[in-house]
Amino acid sequence: MAGDAKKLQPIIIKRVKKGGHAVHGGAWKIAYADFVTAMMAFFLLMWLLGSTSEGDKKGISDYFQSPLKVALQGGSGAGSSNSLINGGGNDITQTAGQVAKTDSEEKRAKRVATEQFRQSEAKADSRRLSALSAKIAAAISNNKKLSEFSSQIKLQITPDGLQIQIVDDQKRPMFDIGSASVKPYMHDILREIGVTLLDVENKISLDGHTDRSAYGSPLGYSNWELSADRANATRRELMAAGMPEDKLARVVGMGSSLPYDPENPKDPSNRRITLLVMTREAEERLLGTKRPEIDPTTEAAPDAPVAKSAP
Repeated sequence: MAGDAKKLQPIIIKRVKKGGHAVHGGAWKIAYADFVTAMMAFFLLMWLLGSTSEGDKKGISDYFQSPLKVALQGGSGAGSSNSLINGGGNDITQTAGQVAKTDSEEKRAKRVATEQFRQSEAKADSRRLSALSAKIAAAISNNKKLSEFSSQIKLQITPDGLQIQIVDDQKRPMFDIGSASVKPYMHDILREIGVTLLDVENKISLDGHTDRSAYGSPLGYSNWELSADRANATRRELMAAGMPEDKLARVVGMGSSLPYDPENPKDPSNRRITLLVMTREAEERLLGTKRPEIDPTTEAAPDAPVAKSAP
């Protein structure tokens, strides 16, 4: 029986399967992704540094050194939508220092352009006044009636403009002694000059002068009043020639304070009328006027117009 039991015992066969390689972990993939990301960030940083101006770099540096200060300087509200940092106001690259530098450069450029414009305008004034001087001289010399008085008409280009002086002569006084009554030949001179000034753009200053001789009266009428009255009489003659009243910027009585011949204060030449066709710069300086603001980068100084023939 024992032998039969052994024969009936089952036979167990163990078969060992050869498995594949063990599965590796995914840590290398994460490391590779981090490396690629770092390289992209590096090349992006290098590209930004290469395409960013020094001012922008300074602005970014200032922001990270004191972000609150830059944000407060940048402001907030309308116009802040282009900020690089949410809630930060304007572009962080536009720091106060950079904005101030830009403003300073713009102001300096505007000053240079304005100075160039003023110089160009002064040259145009000079050409215009030189042409006017020649026109007046020709009008006097071509008029037989007036040419004999040419020695009493003094034309001079000064830094303030064209100065036209009509001086008295002992033999040919412009006014009655101690009076503002205009002599007949003075009518003709003033009318002729008035016609030549009709097309002039510049403002005109009109001064009356006397010599040092006293023409006082118990009522207090002095050389001051006399010079002012003679200047006003001259103004009326110019108006009669057709000159617009707004062409005259001022009418002044100077008395004997500015003699034509300082060494001989009682000389007849000190009794005179002075017309000054002012330059634009002299008009601003003498009258305290201010020309309208211009854009010197687009505005061009006017060229001197061709003198028109008297009607």
